[in-house]
Amino acid sequence: MLLSQDAYKSRAQSTAAILKRNEPVVYDELMTSSAPALNTAQRDVYRENGFLMLPDLFSADEVTGLYDEMQQMRGDFTATGRAEVIAEPGSGEVRSIFDVHKLNALFANLVRDPRVLNVAREILGSEVYIHQSRINYKPGFTGKEFYWHSDFETWHTEDGMPAMRALSCSILLTDNSDLNGPLMLIPGSHRHFISCLGETPEDNYKKSLKKQEAGVPDDFLLRYLSDLGGIKSCTGKAGSVVFFDCNTMHGSNGNITPYPRSNLFFVYNSVENQLQAPTDGLAPRPGYIAVRDDVNALEPEPFVMA
Repeated sequence: MLLSQDAYKSRAQSTAAILKRNEPVVYDELMTSSAPALNTAQRDVYRENGFLMLPDLFSADEVTGLYDEMQQMRGDFTATGRAEVIAEPGSGEVRSIFDVHKLNALFANLVRDPRVLNVAREILGSEVYIHQSRINYKPGFTGKEFYWHSDFETWHTEDGMPAMRALSCSILLTDNSDLNGPLMLIPGSHRHFISCLGETPEDNYKKSLKKQEAGVPDDFLLRYLSDLGGIKSCTGKAGSVVFFDCNTMHGSNGNITPYPRSNLFFVYNSVENQLQAPTDGLAPRPGYIAVRDDVNALEPEPFVMA
């Protein structure tokens, strides 16, 4: 039975646990015939830390166009009642929009750009597809925190992702400073799977996308990981890109500055790591959160502003 063979069991035991990772972080196979997307030093940094920032990957003109498109989506989708739109608790401002690579032609083109796609293919050692895409707006004054979590813990438990062969690509569309709630990551945490306490409520995503409570790491183990690796704040200028492993522990503080922190996220998953049934009899989450039907390999296509 699948559950008895689950190497990453979570939310189904009486104590929290720290488990060994079973998969490589960077695969040896190169899936591009062109020049490597990363050099040896960059691959080593990603392998060691579980993340890598590439500054100024997109030009100022590209960032301006993407920012304007992001804001246009925010205006168009506010108060529409669409399931893909997640509101901030309390204020009702847009917190996230999901499935943006299907809702917007510009972002559909962007996921194929070799500057990001080939990094994902190279690290994961295979062809890839989009498991999830979203914009996190984190508006000024009212942007709430994203508590510490491993994406893989959620994707494995609630979506049935078998293995740690996925990564997130976070494209900074505003400057991310130490003050406006930047992404924080724990270096080296990707080498350990944190098994969490508590059962998963039915339709947990309806609450967790606003405030995560299930799949939250134990305080003691979170402190242990932080003592081992420290905490890195990923600050950078708009146009920079952070790639981070699906199992890297991360989170971000709230934003009470006047300045929004808006980032675009593409989650690339290996075509060899397609979703199975969620654990413990959970119903699959909707396709706008976890793609199951459109898992064709992405072909590189240079990004062009319309």
